[in-house]
Amino acid sequence: MQPVVHVAPEADRAIEEAITAAGGRIGPLDEADALVWLDWDSNTFDVDLPERVRWVQLPSAGVEAWLARTSDGRTWTSAAGAYGLPVAEHALALMLAGARRLADCARARTWTDPPARPLDGSTVAIVGAGGIGRALMRLLAPLDVEVLAVTRRGRDGTLPADRLPEVLPAADHVVIAAPATPDTRHIIGAAELEAMRDDAWLVNVARGSLVDTDALVAALAAGTIGGAALDVTDPEPLPDGHPLWSEPRALITPHIANPAATLRRYLARHVGENVARFARGEELLAVIDAQAGY
Repeated sequence: MQPVVHVAPEADRAIEEAITAAGGRIGPLDEADALVWLDWDSNTFDVDLPERVRWVQLPSAGVEAWLARTSDGRTWTSAAGAYGLPVAEHALALMLAGARRLADCARARTWTDPPARPLDGSTVAIVGAGGIGRALMRLLAPLDVEVLAVTRRGRDGTLPADRLPEVLPAADHVVIAAPATPDTRHIIGAAELEAMRDDAWLVNVARGSLVDTDALVAALAAGTIGGAALDVTDPEPLPDGHPLWSEPRALITPHIANPAATLRRYLARHVGENVARFARGEELLAVIDAQAGY
């Protein structure tokens, strides 16, 4: 079957080339079997989908804002896994920055001797072993790093979420890479921060809601943990004057782990693979489970 795929709200050359290379044909919505939607803002989705559209591909990995729309009997897929490598690269950069105390050095105005340490030989806890977590494990493989991966159910060599309290005290770095759902909200709160080592770094490249910001601010101020490197925050954008901006143990990047310059390239690969699977009648990548929340 050659599926007809409509791309909206605007055409995109890279996405359309991926669709045709995978065996699909670009067509109008009223003839389409599938829709690839490229606007990340769920509020702009005002499309009256024809009954013949059986699959909708979204551009984002996080779909919490889309869940109410995905229970219409169609197959909806996210971009989960598509951006795993660039986000994992950023997580690795934040881990290295924390271990080598690069933020301290960048802020210094005189020659200093920060307590830097190598990433080599450390223990890294990765909370969420989806596309980002697995990509980060591959990047860490050349280093002598012990990885403790935590997932909801603890499958495929990972530990279940109820063992997180055991994992936290063992880790030099705790990387948050899980989806944002009601179950993962504030998965890192005051108790979890207290359980971490006083020299451990928290790295969040998932969603700000997974970390209790007030508890984090208090833990950093008290020196309960070594530091926090955050690409995402709650609230976001982080307001001017927020305590995290002036906290010397915090390193903030403005949600740039998935660079706009390469976003469409990675999404195009994901779309192409899903179009090929759709044409063959196979299970699609990153099918959204509205009940699970991702």
